[in-house]
Amino acid sequence: MRQKFHIDFIKNSKIYFCVSIAIMLICLIVNIFILPTRIDIQFTGGTIVKYSYSGNLEEKKVSDAAQKATKETISFTFAENLASSDSNSHLVSLEFTNSKAISVDEQDEVTEALTKAFPKNNFKVEESSSVDASKGANFFFKCLAAVILAAVIIIGYVGIRFKKIGGLSAGVMAVVALVHDLIIVYFTFAVFNMSLDDNFIAVILMILGYSVNDTIVIYDRIRENRRKMGPKATTADVTNASINQCLTRTICTSITTLAAIGSVLVVALIYNIDSIISFALPMMIGLVSGCYSSICIAVPLWVRWKNYSDKKKSENDKNNKSDKKKASKQKDKKSAEKKTEKKSEKKSVKAEKTTDTETAEEKNDSDNKTGE
Repeated sequence: MRQKFHIDFIKNSKIYFCVSIAIMLICLIVNIFILPTRIDIQFTGGTIVKYSYSGNLEEKKVSDAAQKATKETISFTFAENLASSDSNSHLVSLEFTNSKAISVDEQDEVTEALTKAFPKNNFKVEESSSVDASKGANFFFKCLAAVILAAVIIIGYVGIRFKKIGGLSAGVMAVVALVHDLIIVYFTFAVFNMSLDDNFIAVILMILGYSVNDTIVIYDRIRENRRKMGPKATTADVTNASINQCLTRTICTSITTLAAIGSVLVVALIYNIDSIISFALPMMIGLVSGCYSSICIAVPLWVRWKNYSDKKKSENDKNNKSDKKKASKQKDKKSAEKKTEKKSEKKSVKAEKTTDTETAEEKNDSDNKTGE
């Protein structure tokens, strides 16, 4: 594959890491001190009642009239009624954020209050839904389990598919990059003051697939280039070449996808369709984050881990060799000591035999003298 770019991603990896950490820290500060996280009733429990009405009304007057009819805390969302043929038809969604579902009588009181306050605007209940708090929590944990299961499957797949380049570590770093993307998506909902609802889960699952696809493409190119460039090429050289070769493809794919989702977002902004805005905007930011994390987070992290593990392996090999040499020297030393001991034993035996012979000769001489 022709290489159009010559960017040293591995050398600049610290800059990329610092940029990501800085963005997340800024978003965290905004989330804690300025815009706290809003959780939709789908997770916390509560009731949503959606009304349609005709004509133009001040949003504050509608919210004040509805709030006076109940003691519960209500949040309001206004939008165009695209399902109606009347171009002057609007929708207002009332979210009762209490963890318990409100009764039918309370809903009727709110409806009656709106009808009395605005008799000419034809307020009608379009939709009403309630979620129990326990069911909402159960739904949230099921979504969380789905994300965790997806991460485990990704690690297993990458570990098997790219075993020749250290697949398990590659899979773990791919998941680290995905966690980076999920954090960015979460902060997008928080900073733009959007409630965490089923759109949040949908965006997360889509970003998981999109981001890991980019990462796998780069890993596949690394595996091919490792075979082509041979063992003499360093991991950093192989990786830089692979990322630069895939860069054009990644950028073009991202721009095409962003253009498609961006057109949907523009339409949603024109008609004030909050449900689509809360999906399209985080999706676009998540796509950018996924493209960035695949190139600048996952693969550089894998290279650093690979270099660290190779260094550790080399040190262990050296230690093993030195240990073997020490053991061999000790063995030779012990062998030499044994040989020395055997030689000394032989000398002592010879000395004893010589002494015995001399003693016997002296005895014989003594006996001869006595006989004479």
